[in-house]
Amino acid sequence: MPEDSHPPIVVIWPDGQEQTARLLVRQQTPDGWLYQVSVTLWQHSRGEIQPVHFRTWVEAPEHVRPVDGVDYGQVETRMIPPRLPLPDPSRPRGWVLQRVDQRGRGPAQGVIHAPDCQEAPSGAPRLTLDQALDNAQKPGTRLCSLCGAAGELDPMIRGFDHIDDSQ
Repeated sequence: MPEDSHPPIVVIWPDGQEQTARLLVRQQTPDGWLYQVSVTLWQHSRGEIQPVHFRTWVEAPEHVRPVDGVDYGQVETRMIPPRLPLPDPSRPRGWVLQRVDQRGRGPAQGVIHAPDCQEAPSGAPRLTLDQALDNAQKPGTRLCSLCGAAGELDPMIRGFDHIDDSQ
């Protein structure tokens, strides 16, 4: 679908600037929503000024605002499948990384836990969603299945298409 056919939305950048973008996808996460937007930038190439569409994910509603009168009903919306456990709202937010000692052999390894998991290291700094996803994709890192970190993060890493709905 061409970028222009998606509805406009206002993106509020971290420095407070606002820019009209196109809303491509809405993605539910355990912590809320991410919106994939496309903003048009302009580049000078071979003596011509040409539009370039830059795609990025932003947190909603913190960094987006709807445009008055625009219908967003046709925007692709990816929900967390109902059979995946949604996090308990009383659970502490974020994740922690437990480093596993390899005694100098091979790459560093680790396990990502919910902060209140019995296996989580005490005093470990909390990871944001982006930090948890970045660490989870490193070789040697796994997601704890005891505390639900695997159920929360794995669909975002591998995508929701791999989930078998026949169960």
